[in-house]
Amino acid sequence: MPKASTPADPKASRNVYAFGATSFFNDTASEMAYWVLPAFLASLGAGPAQIGLIEGIAESVVSFAKLFSGYLADRLARRKPIVVGGYFVANAVKPLLALATSWGQVLVIRFADRLSKGLRGATRDVMLAESVDPAQVGSAFGLLQAMDSAGAIAGPLLALWILAHYSMRGVFWAAVVPGFLSIAVAAITIRETKKTAPAKLASTAAADRLDRSALVRDGVSISKGNPWRPGLPASFYYVLFVAALFSLGNSSDMFLVLRAQNLGIPAAHAPLLGLVFNLTYTLLSWPAGRLSDRFSRRRLAAAGYFVFAVVYFVFAAAPSLTAIWVSMAGYGLFYALTSPVLRALVASTVPAEVRGRAFGIFFFVTSVATLLASILTGQLWQHCGPRFPFYASAGLALVAALLLLIPHKPAPLSS
Repeated sequence: MPKASTPADPKASRNVYAFGATSFFNDTASEMAYWVLPAFLASLGAGPAQIGLIEGIAESVVSFAKLFSGYLADRLARRKPIVVGGYFVANAVKPLLALATSWGQVLVIRFADRLSKGLRGATRDVMLAESVDPAQVGSAFGLLQAMDSAGAIAGPLLALWILAHYSMRGVFWAAVVPGFLSIAVAAITIRETKKTAPAKLASTAAADRLDRSALVRDGVSISKGNPWRPGLPASFYYVLFVAALFSLGNSSDMFLVLRAQNLGIPAAHAPLLGLVFNLTYTLLSWPAGRLSDRFSRRRLAAAGYFVFAVVYFVFAAAPSLTAIWVSMAGYGLFYALTSPVLRALVASTVPAEVRGRAFGIFFFVTSVATLLASILTGQLWQHCGPRFPFYASAGLALVAALLLLIPHKPAPLSS
């Protein structure tokens, strides 16, 4: 990580690695199941419309849960139980996929899984941001994302080995092991962080100045004292609008897997698609996070949106199966340039005492947009064929990238 002053509580800084290890094991379990789920759903009689409905409902519950989680993160003194509980529920219901006999049952399981993810998500991100010096926020989120996607490499590899010897249901049963490890690591190693109390706001002046310098660097304006936006700057709402617009075209990744199978890639090779994607994601997430501590986060995110547009255009045009495999690697680059960078941008552009609500609002709005995207993609696929929804997503991504690149003259800074 870049050199900077150390956090007030050295023990809290270890949370970066604790959260990273937890995410590694949790994502190993999740990705073992995720990349075989489209084929499993197809075996249960579900088509594109049903997959869109399942993923849309799953994302909708995530959106509401993250909004509530962000509110709790700002109000509760002890936030570790929320995070640990979220990991516990997610990994307790995942093995139930092995017992499912209809796509409706998968819907219920996905609902519980995503509800737990939403409840822990914003709270975890707030705790992570509080665990490091403000100059290291981007690097911390990048490292977290790298560990998360490293688990997403291990997951498909394990799934491939299991599929070579057992059935898809065997993959779901095997996910119990890394799932249990994620719960254990979270419960043992994560430490509570200290909330910013009103009486201590003066002591955070240096961090506030750093956050404001990040706003100037990213070319966005600052607004304070607006009763309609208590504590949240105008720049936050601008980024929120652009991210929501982009998310309207960012449907579930299951449609990428479904499209690949539609083009002739066997269902048994779906975990390999996940491996290619997550290998790029893992290698580039931490460097992208570190870059965001030094350069404009908005420009980095715009670059990610451009990459997304290219990937979806290739999936729509489908020039060759080789192009599909290469595009999956590019898809990992998109995630590396957006996921940790946008979270670091949110963390650095709002006051610490309302950071949870900022994360909650951001995740809520973008998740609702993703819900609509999944439902629309399923319907468009069914009625217009597979090419049209991918072209539409690429177009929205290009518009969002251009909006992030529009220069904004920063307003004068005031304390």
